[in-house]
Amino acid sequence: MPSLAHMPAQRRREVALSIFSRFTGQNAVLVLLTLLVGTIAVAPLVRLAISALFDGDGFAVERLTKLFSRPQTSAALVNTLIIATLSTIASLVIGVVFAVVMVFTDLKHKSALVFAFVLPLMIPPQVTAMAWIQAFSPSSPVLGMLGMAMEPGSRHPLYSMTGVVLLLGVYNAPLVYLSLQASLRRLPLNLAEAARAAGASPARTVFTVLLPLARGGILAAASLSFVSAIGNFGIQAMLGIPGRVPTLMTQIYQQVNNIGPSALPNMAMLSIVLVALTVTAVLMANWAASRADTRIDLGTNRLTVALGVYTWPVMILLWGYMIVSLLLPLSALLQTSLVPAFGLSLSAETFTLKNYTAALFNQPILRDALKTSLWLTSVSVVILTVIAVLLGYFLTWRKGPLVRVLQFCTDAAYALPGVSLGVALILIFLRPLPIFDVSLYGTAWIILVAYVAGFFALALRPVLSGYQQIDRNLEEAAQVAGASWGRRMVEIIFPLVAPAATASAILVFMSAINEIQTSIMLISSSARTLGPMIIFLEDGGASTLAAAVGCLMVLGILAIMLITSIFSRYLPERVLPWQF
Repeated sequence: MPSLAHMPAQRRREVALSIFSRFTGQNAVLVLLTLLVGTIAVAPLVRLAISALFDGDGFAVERLTKLFSRPQTSAALVNTLIIATLSTIASLVIGVVFAVVMVFTDLKHKSALVFAFVLPLMIPPQVTAMAWIQAFSPSSPVLGMLGMAMEPGSRHPLYSMTGVVLLLGVYNAPLVYLSLQASLRRLPLNLAEAARAAGASPARTVFTVLLPLARGGILAAASLSFVSAIGNFGIQAMLGIPGRVPTLMTQIYQQVNNIGPSALPNMAMLSIVLVALTVTAVLMANWAASRADTRIDLGTNRLTVALGVYTWPVMILLWGYMIVSLLLPLSALLQTSLVPAFGLSLSAETFTLKNYTAALFNQPILRDALKTSLWLTSVSVVILTVIAVLLGYFLTWRKGPLVRVLQFCTDAAYALPGVSLGVALILIFLRPLPIFDVSLYGTAWIILVAYVAGFFALALRPVLSGYQQIDRNLEEAAQVAGASWGRRMVEIIFPLVAPAATASAILVFMSAINEIQTSIMLISSSARTLGPMIIFLEDGGASTLAAAVGCLMVLGILAIMLITSIFSRYLPERVLPWQF
């Protein structure tokens, strides 16, 4: 074979392009994605395990024995399990009932009901907790006007384990609905018709025939709710800390903040326990679902029960739930934001916009936090959208051991709670990076890494759904015609998957702009984000300012949801959670 030096210029260019394509083709991209995803998803788990289990002298038997013999640790573990279990039961009851009504009845205005039901899930949990605290406090502006407020000086009912369970149950109920409604839609009409022909009532048909067939979806919904309850720092912190109900989440946060880096090895161990709980919940749900024999002949239609005389009672019940769970807390939050001091009744004399003026213009800390959150969220959205589009191609259309590794990594990313991820990133970046001698700890860059790692699974799901709806014939035809993989991705695949990628970007933006689970562990005086500011303001006694910030957060989320809903016809069907 002649050397490159003796080849004609045109031939040299062809050989160079061939070599370049080998290193920039889909195999090279697959390897790079594997390294990137492994770094994002697996490295934090490995770092947690090393710090948790080993000290300088080897396996940390003595330290771990002391940690788990402490009453505080056992109390936090027991409380975490009780809260997650009971709140999951509450979420299942609410979510299953709502899903059954939405899927199997002829109730009107379902789109509005679904939008209102899912809205609390889009609101940051710390804002939800603050709204509920103000709505049911002795100085509640709403209940006060109705003469139903508690006596001044009485203990707040939500500062208790019951309060944490109740609020987590309500907060995670939309997760149950979103997970279950797809399973219910796939159930066959022929089985329902057979049950009706045998004399079963519509209600009996639903609860004895259709719901048992959907038990796999119910178990998956329970798993999601359990994992979400364990990892919901905002509600656990705002209700559990003042109510003296310790959980693993709040104990990790308080120990790291009160003791400092010396507490990290023990908190890494508690983080591993959190990860073990979430992984166990997912594996148990998958195991139970795999043992359920639900092999059925799917139909194209589904049962529709005519409510008849029960239409108005059902409508009143559902909208009454929306008023109590959504409108009442948000109205209390709004009223608190419009008075100069917490506890004052809203009137013409007490009405003021100074809290909003302060939040938008007069508080440099809030302004800097908003700017930091905006650029971190925007950069994260771009990075995650690109990764999700590339990775979705391989997970959907490529098989092999490397793809199975990628699938494992994506599952691992979902299993890591936010606070645990924060502890892992502190351990990884506490010391300066080798070679570069640069420390990311205490800077906004470590939060960016956290956003990319924490929202990786969320960004991937809509994109995978979009790939499943694509006909691959165009891409295969272009491949036969000689188009390179990169050209096929740019000119064919990306335009087809762009709507799903857009939905993915929207969901990541809405989740990251107010994120608190991980950033609460990573913010510093030079790198603040918007999400944790609610807790800091509330703890500092600035309840009216915190209420104004919370209202602005809700308004921003609501605006994004409404605008996206208007243009939803350009997106894949039901890729947005609030679509019916």
